[in-house]
Amino acid sequence: MNKIGTVIGFTFRNKVKTKAFIITTLVLAIIMSIAINIPYFIQLFSGEDLKDGASGESTKIGLIYGQQAELAEQLDSYWKAQNNEDLTLVKYDTADIQVLQNDIEEGIIEGYLQFTEDTNVIFPAVIYASEEGEQLNPIAQAELTGALQTVKTQSIVKDSLTPEQIAELGTPVQFNTESVSLASGIDNKTATEENEAQEILNFGVVYVLIILFFFTTMTTGNMIASEVTTEKSSRIMEILITSVSPLTQMFGKIIGMFLVGLTQIATFILVLVANLLMPQNKQLLADFDLNLSQVSLDVLIYGFIFYVLGYFLYAVLFAAVGSIVSRTEDLGQAVMPITMLSLAAFYIGTFSISVPNSVLMKVSSFIPFFSPTTMIVRIGIGEVAVWEIWASILALVVFIIFFGWLSAKIYRTGVLMYGKRPTMKEIRKAMKAYKI
Repeated sequence: MNKIGTVIGFTFRNKVKTKAFIITTLVLAIIMSIAINIPYFIQLFSGEDLKDGASGESTKIGLIYGQQAELAEQLDSYWKAQNNEDLTLVKYDTADIQVLQNDIEEGIIEGYLQFTEDTNVIFPAVIYASEEGEQLNPIAQAELTGALQTVKTQSIVKDSLTPEQIAELGTPVQFNTESVSLASGIDNKTATEENEAQEILNFGVVYVLIILFFFTTMTTGNMIASEVTTEKSSRIMEILITSVSPLTQMFGKIIGMFLVGLTQIATFILVLVANLLMPQNKQLLADFDLNLSQVSLDVLIYGFIFYVLGYFLYAVLFAAVGSIVSRTEDLGQAVMPITMLSLAAFYIGTFSISVPNSVLMKVSSFIPFFSPTTMIVRIGIGEVAVWEIWASILALVVFIIFFGWLSAKIYRTGVLMYGKRPTMKEIRKAMKAYKI
């Protein structure tokens, strides 16, 4: 036990201190930070807020009265009644282009609205003019469109409807969702936004877990195989096995690399949380009304279980393959079958995330090489019975034990086989000499 602890500690310290690990982690952390703050960077360089008024200043838009003074007055009155502080309408009696351009250049207004003077239509079109044809942001445009729709209704019906009836025309229709219970009939409990937020969070967690599994499998698995091959090609392995048994080396390296992967993931999580807590991102999260406490606990627990089991299944295979390769140049070709398996697991999980209950997902969730990604998709987004989850876990454990035993025999014989890559016949013959 002390020896395997020594191997684990040595492997962990040796890897986290390498330039490759530090640079890779740093570069990925920077990429994550940039990706999270892309909306803020767009806002910063374009000089616009994602939502006008987020900086505390109201956006001012000119409203030309002109010959359509009645419509402009109705729009202005309606807008003031909404108490919308994000956008203010500034009155202009006439469409004096020179005055309007000067005000835009001086920043008094960002643009101006003007009703066309076409008398052949029931309701005139509205033109928004701004410097270099810049458009209103989508939120302000949607709010103004709603206001104009109300003004249009008022203009068309005029005195044929009461003010209350006109106001009712502009009120959106309520659309509620009810759930049916077999025990008590129709449940009149309206669906809340919390359920939608939970689904969004579960979708995000599932997607992140799939990416983490693939990333960890590829990086740490290749590191395990590469380190074993390097030690073998440099003949250091001959010295190591005199003090530590090959099996202790193999499992020590696997656990040590697993801790390296967890360290990297923990770093990325800290970077993610730090960026999300920055002032410019807090408002965006508040707009989505997301709460991390809404994440399903089952998704996190089972996600971690499948992540760990899936890692060890692939790790023992990478270690076995690395032990039979004598030159690092041949390692890429040797690990190709394992790489293809992990790619298949990744693609099945991601491409079927919109159809978690498909036949492909159900079958793949019981194949240990694919279940770490497909089963977590079914747990987080689809429908799955508890017995299916534990049957998948049991299949994973059985495969880990079998391939761990097989990889241990291959590793024990392969680390001292030099020259060209041994054939399967030679490996089987050498394995018969050892009982594990």
